Amino acid sequence: MMKWKRNMTIWLTISIVAHVLGFISSIAAVMTARTSQGSIAWAISLNTCPYVAVPAYWFLGRSQFRGYTAARQIADNDLQHRLRKVLDGIASYRVPEEEMTRAGAAAEHMATFPFLGGNEVELLIDGKTTFDSILAGIDTAERYILFQFFSVKDDEIGRKLHERLAAKAKAGVRVLFLYDEIGSHDLSDAYVKELRDAGAKVHAFNTRKGRGNRFQINFRNHRKVVVVDGHSAWVGGHNVGDQYLGKDPKFGHWRDTHSRIKGPAVLAAQLSFAEDWNWATDEQLADLAWEPVVSETSDQIVLVVPSGPADELETASLMFLHAINSAQQRIWIASPYFVPDDAIISALQLAGLRGVDVRILIPDTPDHMMVYLAAFSYIDAASLTGARIFRYTDGFLHEKVMLVDSHLATVGTANFDNRSFRLNFEITAVVADKEFASQVEQMFLDDFSNAREMARGELAAKPFWFKFAVRVARLTAPIQ
Repeated sequence: MMKWKRNMTIWLTISIVAHVLGFISSIAAVMTARTSQGSIAWAISLNTCPYVAVPAYWFLGRSQFRGYTAARQIADNDLQHRLRKVLDGIASYRVPEEEMTRAGAAAEHMATFPFLGGNEVELLIDGKTTFDSILAGIDTAERYILFQFFSVKDDEIGRKLHERLAAKAKAGVRVLFLYDEIGSHDLSDAYVKELRDAGAKVHAFNTRKGRGNRFQINFRNHRKVVVVDGHSAWVGGHNVGDQYLGKDPKFGHWRDTHSRIKGPAVLAAQLSFAEDWNWATDEQLADLAWEPVVSETSDQIVLVVPSGPADELETASLMFLHAINSAQQRIWIASPYFVPDDAIISALQLAGLRGVDVRILIPDTPDHMMVYLAAFSYIDAASLTGARIFRYTDGFLHEKVMLVDSHLATVGTANFDNRSFRLNFEITAVVADKEFASQVEQMFLDDFSNAREMARGELAAKPFWFKFAVRVARLTAPIQ
């Protein structure tokens, strides 16, 4: 009897503590969650099922990345006098105010650097073209290489890049290598050690740095950036791994897109890397080359937009929402993960109502089942006013590309989901150039020819268990 009473006392104490922690955590969730849906979901779960919800909230619940903003401000203060000179140096490449549309002006407010001319942008389709271009760029490096990827594999292409970077480091070129510790969780210690032994500096982004981030595993640095000597940059969807060359037997052909930028806009990608490096290592990179190098063959206008959970505004979400709202003739979107919020869905519906050609390209082969299922509910909503949905069938679609009308295209790392909008550090190249947009248009048309168009009501024809799974998946969309 005494043992039973003692056990009851223990369980009652645990229950009280759990519910108190759940209540306190729910207050934090209501005060800090970026969406009302997130606040409601966390508040209900934390108070009704605190045993599961409290640890989940501590590990996954935060939407603000603490400490990065302060670190960025300190670094930028030290760089301030240099950046003033940089901004003075690029002033002649800025788009004149009288030529700037309201849409362009709004986009500039979300980026550190303005729209800049004097650039040459090359569209890189699929892995071989992308990695050949990056390897060739590494070979030309004379001063430094800034190398940042979400996921790096110790496989054939990973080793090839490793060898080139190590060779450059041994030759005296400064090599800075940054990776996300969650995306690259299986990167071998030998890979890192060999690079360091060659003279490269290698660091994880360290998302759990600082007391406020100690238990957080929900933030990712999803950026893929390579910068060579301050004059050339590579930005896009590829990570480092053989699967991005189509060598994964499960997915086969890996459809992805990258871009190579040469010109003043490279400095914005360089600053993004410098801020991430400062966070990860407490080392400031003010001594990089900050003088703009202008393309001798092209004058394309480019805006590079870094975004992330340390931003005051939801930069990625606002950028895409703004693009959809500004479209007059066409908005074509390619994304492997299409789990947008209600604001994006409403914008797509309004675009359809005003006669805009809305097309969304997503994979037919899933690599994340919950994301695949959740997409069905959003697709049905988007198609109500004429949006056309295509599922890519020639392998796995991983590109993150958007085409607006006939003059603007984006290539970057951000998906159309809550994670990219609010939890990931991302980077996007916005190119305002008709020739480049024409190339992206042709790329889309080729992709559409290798896709099946979904019929409206496809979800309605599915069995009950599938529709129920779709609804459950949608409920988990905020943490997918």
